[in-house]
Amino acid sequence: MSPEARRIAREALRSSTPFKTFATFGDFYAFVGKVFAQMFTRRFRFREFVTQAWFITTVSFGPALLVSVPFCVVIVFQINQVLIQIGAVDLAGAGAAVAVVREIGPLVSVLVVAGAGATAICADLGSRKIREEIDALVTLGIDPIERLVVPRVVASTLVAVALNGMVTVVGLIGGYFFSVVLQGATPGLYLSELTLLVGLSDFLASEVKAAVFGLLAGLTACYLGLNAKGGPKGVGEAVNQTVVFAFMLLFGANSVITALFFQLKLGA
Repeated sequence: MSPEARRIAREALRSSTPFKTFATFGDFYAFVGKVFAQMFTRRFRFREFVTQAWFITTVSFGPALLVSVPFCVVIVFQINQVLIQIGAVDLAGAGAAVAVVREIGPLVSVLVVAGAGATAICADLGSRKIREEIDALVTLGIDPIERLVVPRVVASTLVAVALNGMVTVVGLIGGYFFSVVLQGATPGLYLSELTLLVGLSDFLASEVKAAVFGLLAGLTACYLGLNAKGGPKGVGEAVNQTVVFAFMLLFGANSVITALFFQLKLGA
């Protein structure tokens, strides 16, 4: 094969979709490695972290509260309908605790973080990228990962953990109202049955889920924001990709963590 033919073959391979996909995954994992390397240093930007944590909270708290009420209530309502049919409505508290603590809490909280907080992070970093502010930081000898990325990733993680606790409390209160007031469950039994199937280990596993989900959402948003190209249109595309890719990573991580938790629980 002539040198020209080999060059054309290499360009065709590099332009293929599988090659671009693997190259993107490789760049993302290299980016994650750099973030973790910078995360555990003494140069942590605490002021930037506080600013970003407050910003993510302001854009995520209201939507999380509004989403958690109908989401949790609908699931609890469906569980109670099944319990009513088998004459076990007084187990409504146990069903609500299992649904809200193990799955609904972390999923609702991080879907809001990914849909509101992560997209805002991506838009911010993408705008800085197309205005060449990131290149200016590099020229001045400032590492953008240390200065911009690490505080946002840590803030996204901690806000997701806090929102999970809020969503759990709101979901259990909403479940109490619907179970007791509308579906005839006994108030005392509802409260006493909350810990029948769910304990401290389940809540801690839920918090771990929320932390991992928030971490993945923050990493995805920062990576796509720093790699935005093509002007304002490229920033918009990066924001849309953040939602899609973050949701894919979250549901994949949820399956893995849930399977590991049940294996550990059964082993114990």
